[in-house]
Amino acid sequence: MKKKQSKKSAVKEAKAAESRTEKLKRKDYEKALRELQAELCALQEWVKSTGQRIILVFEGRDAAGKGGTIKAITERVSPRVFQVVALPAPSDREKSQMYIQRYMAHFPAAGEIVIFDRSWYNRAGVEHVMGFCTKEQHRRFLDLAPFVEKQIIDNGILLLKYWLEVSDEEQERRFRARIDDPVRQWKLSAMDLPSRERWYDYSRARDEMLDATDTDFAPWHIVSSNDKKRARLNLISHLLEQIPYERQPKKKVKLPRRSMKNAYDDEVTMTERRWIRERY
Repeated sequence: MKKKQSKKSAVKEAKAAESRTEKLKRKDYEKALRELQAELCALQEWVKSTGQRIILVFEGRDAAGKGGTIKAITERVSPRVFQVVALPAPSDREKSQMYIQRYMAHFPAAGEIVIFDRSWYNRAGVEHVMGFCTKEQHRRFLDLAPFVEKQIIDNGILLLKYWLEVSDEEQERRFRARIDDPVRQWKLSAMDLPSRERWYDYSRARDEMLDATDTDFAPWHIVSSNDKKRARLNLISHLLEQIPYERQPKKKVKLPRRSMKNAYDDEVTMTERRWIRERY
């Protein structure tokens, strides 16, 4: 007689099935990404034209793919419009300030989109788990965050919050890849290895954060990021759907002819300059 499948084994099988999902071909990924990036350029022109202010918050477990997703969003647009904020640990002076204060200094002006690569939600995650804040400070943050975000939105700023969720197995694989790859070792921070040890502590902190701050006016959008390419495409397409942008009329560009006034041989003057060696 066939034994009844346990809940644990069913979960394992589901995860295994997910890992066997056919990977997105690079050609298909790059085509879809380019189309989405073209829309991001259209969004950029609308933001500049209308003076809209937008904040994008990216949170998630370590190695969940936040950096790669942000790069996919920003690589074809202007850094003057799409501004990435990734703050280091607070200084002694910043520690004495109101907690939200150092983040507010980076809030967008008219015509700007600010992307927080980790945000004020550090207090709900790493600060809480690693003991960098007190239990009272953590609880007070969870109580006040929705109130602060309501003020941000009421001030006319569009706030979108994304949580990238990666599985235990995939996080371990990515960490091991970072350890072995010299061009990715820099991604290993002092908090990465403790985050592996405290997986369930971070899970509980995540759950508390979502319970307290997933509001109707500033909801958390959860992104499955075990497949990085699909996660990027899914997140960007969702992001574009949340913003009521419209394509702006473009002026026809005509390349002007070069003026020959004061013409001279400007190549000869460069021949004796300090040219670098052409190794490639």
